[in-house]
Amino acid sequence: MKTALTERLGCQYPIVQTAMGWVADPALVAATANAGGFGFLAGAVMTLEEIEAGILEIKRLTDKPFGVNFHMYVPHAEQIIDLCIEHKVRAVSYSRSPSSAAVKRLKDAGVLCMPTVGALKHAIKAVEFGADIVVVQGGEGGGHTGSVATSILLKQVCQAVDVPVVAAGGFSRGSDLIAALAQGACGIAMGTRFLLTQESPVPEVTKAEYLKAPPEQIITSTKLDGLPQRMILNPLLARLEKASGLQMLLLAIKNGLAFTKLTGVSLFGMLRSAMAMQKNTDLTLGQTMMAANAPMMIQEAMVKGHPRDGILPSGQVAGLIDELPTVQALIERLMAEADQTLTRLNALNSSE
Repeated sequence: MKTALTERLGCQYPIVQTAMGWVADPALVAATANAGGFGFLAGAVMTLEEIEAGILEIKRLTDKPFGVNFHMYVPHAEQIIDLCIEHKVRAVSYSRSPSSAAVKRLKDAGVLCMPTVGALKHAIKAVEFGADIVVVQGGEGGGHTGSVATSILLKQVCQAVDVPVVAAGGFSRGSDLIAALAQGACGIAMGTRFLLTQESPVPEVTKAEYLKAPPEQIITSTKLDGLPQRMILNPLLARLEKASGLQMLLLAIKNGLAFTKLTGVSLFGMLRSAMAMQKNTDLTLGQTMMAANAPMMIQEAMVKGHPRDGILPSGQVAGLIDELPTVQALIERLMAEADQTLTRLNALNSSE
């Protein structure tokens, strides 16, 4: 299947595996690429050394193109850009606090810039900053998400920008791909569906929590950092929903210190990043100071295998998923379902 997405990214199918923190590791990215999709390495929760090691490992596992995700406001963003250019990464993804200078540098080096946005105004701003492709995530999507449903937001953005648009939020089947293409998208991006595969590094005990969660239990909360995030309502989130502002502030300080140690960024560098994020976004200082809550609490479930004591970011589509295929089997099935959907729709237009 050829679309503007496959032509620009160099992948076989218009299917993107998103850069889920602690989940999108080299093995998952390479498996996606080898199956014909396009995957992003979750560099936002890695040190500079881990990002380079991850890039090299992906290259060892596949000769197909792939991307790297990172935050442009971190102190070592320029060094990450150096790595992406040096290793000829096909694309980078990012979200808040874009840097027009960084985007220009990447584009001049032939690296595609592919931010993820959750609102129309952010899509327009991303294109003004130089985005080559925009991923639009509707409110059904997992992790940080917007308030407008994918079906509405996709139409808004497709009408407002002149770059290819990828739809995200609520997708898991081949018929979803056809629906997105029919509404103007050039492909779909999926996170939760790739999280629930055999190659995903998430512990089996954590995956089991996703497989049994009904859609109505996958809620949006602002407790972690003041921004809406979609997560499974587990015992920890239920406790956080009742926590006071002081309790959340103390938790943010604890997690912030842990995140600086994890990423190798100094406390001063972390504070400088928080101020840069606030300056270039509409976030409050409190929201930026709480930014480390999500990655550290997600790590508890996604890496350490304690799903009841960590956060479980998830799209509502998890409520429709009940098995763990290989990435190869998943993408093959998606494309077979897409073909079947097209055949069924074409039959409706038959003259017989």
